[in-house]
Amino acid sequence: MALTKKNPRSKFYELLQQQVHNEFNASQQYIALAVWFENEDLPQLAKHFFRQANEERNHALALVQYMLDTDHHVEIPGTGDVRNDFSEVHELIELALEQEKEVAADIKTLAKAARDEDDYISEQFVQWFLKEQVEEISAMSTLLNIVKRANGNLFEVENWLSRESVGDGGDDPLMPPVAGGAI
Repeated sequence: MALTKKNPRSKFYELLQQQVHNEFNASQQYIALAVWFENEDLPQLAKHFFRQANEERNHALALVQYMLDTDHHVEIPGTGDVRNDFSEVHELIELALEQEKEVAADIKTLAKAARDEDDYISEQFVQWFLKEQVEEISAMSTLLNIVKRANGNLFEVENWLSRESVGDGGDDPLMPPVAGGAI
């Protein structure tokens, strides 16, 4: 069997490999949040975070597909620690918002690395993720505001989520291709 030579790693591709880990970890954290909400009989919040988990998984696999398409070695990482214990709903949403802000900073670092390396194709690839993070932070900020305004009445939050399409950007035709197909 002939082995194909893979492109050498650059700072951008090292950061991209790390971002695969970050996206899978975000997916696992969102599953933990969804399960917590499910356990608390809050089906709309659970559904929202299960959907978010799938979206983060799709993001990780879009990064994987890009590395495959550009002939770079890919390693599928394990995930990091996931928080499972919470006492108040706002804690879960605050954690999700902070996670989205961290991902946004990571994506910005990726874009800068691509630009610094004069890798215009990779810089263009990252643009979709920058736009996506603006939407994710906005949606999570809105959800946190709704939770705070509900002042403990979680049925109001559930009703709001059943009416609104917050964070439902999973069918974006401009999203980069996902290895194995999006779910």
